[in-house]
Amino acid sequence: MSTDDKNRAIAAAILPLVGGAENIDSVAHCMTRLRLGLRDRSLVQDEALKALPAVMGVVEDDTYQIVLGPGTVARVTPEIEALVAQAPKPAHAADDLADRGAALKAEQKAKNATPFKLFLRRIANIFVPLIPALIGCGIIAGLNGLLVNLGWLPGVTPALAAMASGFMALIAVFVGYNTAKEFGGTAILGGAVAAIIVFPGVAKIDAFGQTLSPGQGGVLGALGAALLAVYVEKWCRRWVPEALDVLVTPTLTVLVSGLVTIFGLMFVAGEVSTAIGEFADWLLANAGAGAGFLLGGLFLPLVMLGLHQALIPIHTTLIEQQGYTALLPILAMAGAGQVGAAMAVYLKLPRNGSIRRTIKSALPAGFLGVGEPLIYGVSLPLGRPFVTACVGGAFGGGVIGLFSMLGDTVGSTAIGPSGWALFPLLDGNKGLGETIAIYAGGLLAGYVAGFVATYFWGFGKELLEEFDVDTEQTAQTAVTVAQGGPAPEREQEPAKV
Repeated sequence: MSTDDKNRAIAAAILPLVGGAENIDSVAHCMTRLRLGLRDRSLVQDEALKALPAVMGVVEDDTYQIVLGPGTVARVTPEIEALVAQAPKPAHAADDLADRGAALKAEQKAKNATPFKLFLRRIANIFVPLIPALIGCGIIAGLNGLLVNLGWLPGVTPALAAMASGFMALIAVFVGYNTAKEFGGTAILGGAVAAIIVFPGVAKIDAFGQTLSPGQGGVLGALGAALLAVYVEKWCRRWVPEALDVLVTPTLTVLVSGLVTIFGLMFVAGEVSTAIGEFADWLLANAGAGAGFLLGGLFLPLVMLGLHQALIPIHTTLIEQQGYTALLPILAMAGAGQVGAAMAVYLKLPRNGSIRRTIKSALPAGFLGVGEPLIYGVSLPLGRPFVTACVGGAFGGGVIGLFSMLGDTVGSTAIGPSGWALFPLLDGNKGLGETIAIYAGGLLAGYVAGFVATYFWGFGKELLEEFDVDTEQTAQTAVTVAQGGPAPEREQEPAKV
């Protein structure tokens, strides 16, 4: 079966289990999850969906999220969209069903939609589409740095530097575009206002007694500028006559937002960005081991909830300022703890063939930093192993943080990858070999700590009795009894003398 046929088959298998095409309001995806807006949540067959080989887990939030893994989700999503578009529309709308679906959706949103959580999710939606470019440019930057250090291909390295730096030089424009789009404005106007921040001509302007510099305020300034542009545009749409709207609204939007950006936001956002960078440096230099322990231990719950994407603006700000983010390698240790915990579960449940197969199939993705298959397929359902996996992440983060205290900072030139996939993106304040060795040491510490914590403290007696069973034999016994056959007799234990 070709790759296209395989992805089409996955989409065709998923669609009826989420209520069919008529039950889907919206289709989107992030790095690993297919995100579906559903009309009626009660039509979803959760267990059947989880049983599909391609499905690594499901997450219920404001959208119904199906974990398919990186690469796969980007190829399956267009197939889902095509099937939804091709589906025949029902002749009559079922008003009562629609009302019921709307009520269920509203109930679920009310349960999860705290203002802070909604704000973080919208901020994440701005930056998630930028991740592929950040990864590609980051890897090219790492390759270019290696070639420069080795003195190889001097005629090619300037071109690689241009490729790696071009996107980062204009990232504010893309952030402004996505911000306006996310908050209901005209996307290109958001990009136009954000472009002011990176325009070289701002170096001739004084604000707050200081001469501005191109890029001052970075992505935070671009976000604020585009958000302001959205509100100015909406105000203009409300009050400007329709006959003048096409001329007046975009002009006033760029003019008002641009002036506020130049004479206010660029300076303020620049101070905030500088403070973020200085605080990160101070934290890792003075409390690196403790900070790494806490960040590595607490990051896994954020991944489980999907809120880790809200950290992207901080990572991006650090990359703009320093060329790398020193926080990402620490946070990546959470995945190492998950891998170590899964290995311990594999050994602790020798009779449970089902869980062991899940672990074997999910471990390669786990080593590459994709932890969701192991989270939703292994540690979270078991309960305590999820906590011990966090312990593993804490120890790995503590190791990376300890070396930061000793002056050896490990960073990543881009965001998105984790685990072994982060090696090509590593950078730091020392040599590449030393940076790689420290990161590898952190991974090893996470693996070992996650394994030890799970093996010795991840299972109680009741949990072992419940899960360390021969699932194949149990299933066969159930089938035999259901067909009218006798239940197998237990072997009698020898009499104790």
